[in-house]
Amino acid sequence: MKPSIAMLLFSVLLSAQAVKKEEEKLAPYFPTPPSVVLRMLQLTALKKGEKMFDLGSGDGRIVIMAAKRFGADSTGVEIDAALCRQSTAEIKRQGLDATARVLCGDALQQDYSSANVVTVYLLPEFNAKLRPLLEKQLKKGTRVVAHDFEFSGWKPETVEHIEDDGEGRSHSIFVYRR
Repeated sequence: MKPSIAMLLFSVLLSAQAVKKEEEKLAPYFPTPPSVVLRMLQLTALKKGEKMFDLGSGDGRIVIMAAKRFGADSTGVEIDAALCRQSTAEIKRQGLDATARVLCGDALQQDYSSANVVTVYLLPEFNAKLRPLLEKQLKKGTRVVAHDFEFSGWKPETVEHIEDDGEGRSHSIFVYRR
């Protein structure tokens, strides 16, 4: 095979893998502003020692705030390896290793049965994929908080709208109880 044809095939293969990897993500990375993170956790009435999972945890800001400010046992789930490394490094830098961690993997392949609180900032189509898993695994009383995108078919216990997050954007927070 000629080198140029081999390079073309290699490029096509890499592009296909990149598209597949992007499709595996449950949402593009778009961080939740700190003021919204705080309000999400306040609305769940997160308590010290409770187990909190953040699905699609990005840079780990929700995991870190839950551990640092609320004393929760916090776990993030993130599929992007670079974001996993970044958030794990920040958790270590802040000395939160004992109460915060990030699992690098697919949020649809994890066990959430120990959760007291689950947070998500995912697109509606991915909330729909996640819903049956959460319905199967979450124990009665577990709180689920969704940022901006509701879980279709679930009735929120609380809905709060934030008109300005300090950066000129509005947000909605939906809190559910299983």
